[in-house]
Amino acid sequence: QLQLVESGGGLVQPGGSLRLSCAASGFILDYYSIGWFRQAPGKEREGVSCISNFGLSNYADSVKGRFIASRDNAKSTVWLQMNSLKPEDTAVYYCAATRGTWTRLIEDAYTYWGQGTQVTVSS
Repeated sequence: QLQLVESGGGLVQPGGSLRLSCAASGFILDYYSIGWFRQAPGKEREGVSCISNFGLSNYADSVKGRFIASRDNAKSTVWLQMNSLKPEDTAVYYCAATRGTWTRLIEDAYTYWGQGTQVTVSS
């Protein structure tokens, strides 16, 4: 059974950092590209970052220069390092998987989704 589980969310002050993890099980991560999406209260879900099966990454303009996606296929884990966090980064963050090489932040392209982890940036 293919499963994605996010962790690492929490409460952080503006300017702080968090690292989200996305642990994959039930499939070989090497063959999949992973996207990170977020949904703030009252807003639609939006793409944040994605990292292809070959390690190529792409970022939304709102997080470029602050967030870094990485992966370790041997550990079946993808991370999203979030630095210089802002209150507007507050949202539930989801990781999602799609088979093949993919570097676009298009929600419909992703087949498998985790349950999400809450990130709150507040003083």
